Formats: sequence, structure tokens, C-alpha cells
Amino acid sequence: MPHDSARRFAPADDTPDTPDALDTPGTPSAPSLDAMLADLEELVTCESFSDDHAAVARSGQVVAAQGRRLLGVSPQTLTLDGITHVQWTFGTPRILLLGHHDTVWPTGSLKTHPWSVEQGVVRGPGVFDMKAGLVQMFHALESLPSLDGLCVLVTGDEETGSATSRALIEDIARRCSATFVLEPSAPGGALKTGRKGVSLYDITVHGRAAHSGLEPEKGVNAATELAHQLLALGGVASTVNASTGPGTSVTPTTMRAGTANNTVPAQAELSVDVRVPDATAQDAVDRLIRSLHPRIPGARLQIDGGPNRPPLAPDASRDLFALATEEAVRLGLGPLRQAAVGGASDGNYTAGVGCPTLDGLGAVGDGAHADHEHVVAATMPDRARLLARLVGALR
Repeated sequence: MPHDSARRFAPADDTPDTPDALDTPGTPSAPSLDAMLADLEELVTCESFSDDHAAVARSGQVVAAQGRRLLGVSPQTLTLDGITHVQWTFGTPRILLLGHHDTVWPTGSLKTHPWSVEQGVVRGPGVFDMKAGLVQMFHALESLPSLDGLCVLVTGDEETGSATSRALIEDIARRCSATFVLEPSAPGGALKTGRKGVSLYDITVHGRAAHSGLEPEKGVNAATELAHQLLALGGVASTVNASTGPGTSVTPTTMRAGTANNTVPAQAELSVDVRVPDATAQDAVDRLIRSLHPRIPGARLQIDGGPNRPPLAPDASRDLFALATEEAVRLGLGPLRQAAVGGASDGNYTAGVGCPTLDGLGAVGDGAHADHEHVVAATMPDRARLLARLVGALR
């Protein structure tokens, strides 16, 4: 049923028979798994590839309608540079619940990765990262007697770096005392209490074109210069790891060069993905990459980009993870585990502005961005109950 701020509820019948659980009022009952799966199917079958802004807009409408039904309030729909974000604000925000509805799966992926629920395993594009987390969040909030003090933000560009939503995320987080991120869990359901920071660079080599058969010596081969830069980048991570400690990776990803088979390439382009364990390493990588210089006379380098997401340090999650552990025990869910991961999320932004942040509260499963992406269905109701208890404990 829709959320009603005047509605109260009794502890669930299946509350563990422990003194803590029995003495804690408002223990949320487990949502209906069938209802959660129906909502999840609705979200997954509305594809939302990040680069397909029309698809993201359609997905935003579905997210808004689902939240409206469960929370009883229409959201604010924000379109920033063509990308759709959905936001609910209840009173003066003190807690931010953060997620995204865009996915890495190109439109049409349902044909090769159809929605399915077989033997308790749910599959479909974006089901794990992170549409199941959105469903768990909505059902958790639907169980609460009041939503006062909450802000729910579901962005549409997380998978591409949150260029249009970052300022919005950071502005809300600065005014909150806690952020809960509904990204999928680490293996085995572990919460994410540490994330590496991300830096993204685009390196462009400017050379000079010439006929590759008649007068190649008059050209400046941008592709050859790019090869020199690839070798130079290989030493950046080693240098940083030796000086600041292990954990930094510098990975060339996409590159292209040249225009024709018989022409010396006048331009070459390379993208670089950097992951760092802390701000010191992020600054060190930035200095080294910006100090790259051309090796071939006449070539010129253009270096764009830089730090994208700051690291999410364990200190930002320590108190919230301790609270989550207590609430999990009271719910009879057993001890929680925590993990530090290399992937980044919008939780990096909230932690970066000083807001205590707990990530990985979403789905339990595996295969984010991969063919085997899936969610373990039976875990969804309990993850929703845990989130409801966390929100209730802080209000």
C-alpha cells in the first residue's frame, strides 16, 4: 500500500526472538518478494542505456511512477543537459538515499539478456547494477511511518561519471548527516566501506600528415608518438605505488589514430582510466600525467581531464557500518561483512564533501556489467528491512 505518514505498524511476526528485537519498536516486516519482483521487472524491462537519453527519460518516468505509488508523493523530475534525474524531498533533508537508474547495457540488450527468474536467480540488463537496489529502497521506505528528513535521489548518468548530477549530489550531501547508497553489494552481500578514487584523462597527440609513400619523412607520426606515451604511462603507476603505497592502477583504454592507410597520422587519441586508494596517490598521478612530454620532434601533446571521483575512505563509513551491524543482528540477519572495492560510485562524491556514507546496501548477486549479471531474489526483502532499520535508527 502507498506510504502514509500517519500510519504506524507493529513489529513483524517473524522478528527474531531476542531481547533487542523485541524491545525495539517499529521493526519493519519483510516486504512481499512477489511484489518486489514485479516492480523489478517493470524497471529492468524499461531499458536505460546511459548514452540513450530518450531511453533514460522513459526509465525516469517509470522510476517516478513506482516511487509515487509506494511513497505516496510525486517526485521532482530534473532534466539536466538532456539527462533525467528523479528526486523526492521530505521536509529538511538529514539523510540522503542515493541511487541511479541508468545502465551500461545498450538499448536492445533485452533481446540477448532477457528478464528471467529461474530457481531464485533474477537476470536482465541492469538488474544487479542497480535496479534491484532501487526496488529495495522504495519498499524499505514504504514500510516507514514517516519520511520526514529524507531525500531520495535517483540519477541518470552515474555510469558515465555523473557529469550533470555531481553538483546536485554534493549540494544535498553537504546538508545531510548520512548517505546510504543503494549500489549492489560486494561478493556475498558485503557492504562497501571503501572505494578507490577515479581520474579520467584524454591524451591527444598532434602530429603532421604526409603521404606515407611519397614523403613520409615530412610527416610527424602521431600514432608512433602515442606508442611512446603508452610506454611512459606504464611507469606512472609503478612510480606512484613505490612512493605512496600500493593500490594505484593506470589503464589505457580506448585509442584511435589516422585517417587513411596511405597517410601519416596527424592525430592520435588515447583515454586513460586511473584508480587510486587515497588523495595523495590521486595528486601524484595527476602531476606525473601532466608532466608527460613528446618524444618525436614536432609532435605536441594535449592532456585533458583529471580527478573525477575522490576516494571513499573507510573513515567515512566506520560509524554507519557499526550501526548496520547492530541492526542486522537485531533483525536476525547475522553479522555483516565489509569490503573495499576498486569501482567507484556516487558515494565517492558524498564522502568527498564530508558526509558519512555507507555504500553497497543494494542487491546481493554478481556480474555487474557482465553477461552473468544476476540477483539472488530471496535476499531482497531482508535487505529492504535492513535499510528501513538504518533510516529509522538515525531519525
